[in-house]
Amino acid sequence: MPTTTSIRIGGVALIGGALAFMGVFSYLAANFNYPEVLNGPVSTVLPALLATGTAGRTAWAIYAFLPLIWLPAGVGAYHALHRSHPGALWLALQFAVLSAISMMLGLIRWPTIHWRLAEAYAAADASQRAIISALFDGLNTYLGTYIGEFLGELSFSIFFLICGWALLRSRSAPKWVGSLGMFTGLCGLAGMFRNLTPAVDGIAAINNYLLPLWMIVFGVVLVRSRHEAA
Repeated sequence: MPTTTSIRIGGVALIGGALAFMGVFSYLAANFNYPEVLNGPVSTVLPALLATGTAGRTAWAIYAFLPLIWLPAGVGAYHALHRSHPGALWLALQFAVLSAISMMLGLIRWPTIHWRLAEAYAAADASQRAIISALFDGLNTYLGTYIGEFLGELSFSIFFLICGWALLRSRSAPKWVGSLGMFTGLCGLAGMFRNLTPAVDGIAAINNYLLPLWMIVFGVVLVRSRHEAA
């Protein structure tokens, strides 16, 4: 049935997205000192970005499009869980869409605008570099901090929180699964304030591990729920 297929695709997208996320994140951590490098000055970040070469630019492009997995994931979650509370799951689907768009916009600046800034920075004089630095910082604040990190993480955290709650309400999975989803969502909501206060740095670090774990667990739940939805 079409509904069963949608659920299954959503589950596969979550599992595949989690594995791809870990792979690209590990590559950027090894070759770009990501995410620690983001706290450095533009004189360090842009040359380091350019030094990653074509492989690094490709990795950033893949990373930028990975948030689009929230689209099939949101549809799959809606079809699998909407019977427990249609309104809540419809809202969760909207947050999944918002997260996909906002996170993609935040990340795609690296292989596009920032890459061009890095190329220009390498050949620029002191006055030109000051302008590039201001533009770089502005784009990081707008597209990175506010759009990608804050709005994007807010959206997928609420998506997870609602899905975890729906799993508990529907009893379609063990209680620990729904609890893990809600806990991951709550950690995401707290961790997104890491740019405002170091008090949540520990929570944000934990969430980096919880996020792919929950995506895989939830993905398996969706794939296995196809028979119940048929």
